[in-house]
Amino acid sequence: MEFLEENPTSAKRVIEKTFLAAKARLAARAARDTVIRKGALEGMTLPGKLADCSAKDPAVSELYIVEGDSAGGSAKQGRDREHQAILPLRGKILNTEQARIDKIFANNEVKNLIIALGTSIGETFDASKLRYHRIVIMTDADVDGAHIRTLLLTFFFRYMKEIVDGGYLYIAQPPLYKLTKGKKSWYVYTEAEKVTIIEKEEITGENIQRYKGLGEMNPEQLWETTMDPEERKMFRVTIEDAEQADDVFKTLMGAEVAPRRRFIQTRAKQVENLDV
Repeated sequence: MEFLEENPTSAKRVIEKTFLAAKARLAARAARDTVIRKGALEGMTLPGKLADCSAKDPAVSELYIVEGDSAGGSAKQGRDREHQAILPLRGKILNTEQARIDKIFANNEVKNLIIALGTSIGETFDASKLRYHRIVIMTDADVDGAHIRTLLLTFFFRYMKEIVDGGYLYIAQPPLYKLTKGKKSWYVYTEAEKVTIIEKEEITGENIQRYKGLGEMNPEQLWETTMDPEERKMFRVTIEDAEQADDVFKTLMGAEVAPRRRFIQTRAKQVENLDV
């Protein structure tokens, strides 16, 4: 009390900070309730861009979160409509590591994802209401795609960690290249695999196609390389060390610039093929 009386400027700043924090909490609660209330009152009305699957059993249903309308269009045409749903995202979603909770709930892309999954969020999260037991992040094989994937992983880790812990979250691996020789063709997923096939089959440059985006593939190609359960390659997202994962998300996605700069500088020499 004595300090505050002798330092009115500091006292005013403390009060302002406290008031701002309380205001943010109230706004966040109102925004969260709006999202939940909207889903409840409209019978969980699904987002307009969601192409849902016809199966109602979550155990056999998959949701592909894709990057943009172009990839979304190909995925919607090439999918198995019985079991595979498609939700295109417009651009990059909000960085939920840095944003206030009320801003997160006000973001349309995040809101659509919450409603599509059906679990609600935060204190009212209910994993038993999850509409899909396989949620697949499917982004382009370039740096923008990697950034969008990281933004989505940040959101799931911070606000729907139960989905990760339950083994429901996956990352699709689209091919990097298509190699052709005569009537034969190969979809290639790694640089090493590309070199091996080129040397073995003596493939020339004009027969090497680099896929920069999923939108470059027609529906048939997207199905047979990335969505066909018999042929696709994907990884289940798991957390082996929650404390380490927490530190990584804070470093890479947090507001502090210095730790992120150090992280990049100490690992820059390890990157052989930086796609920029």
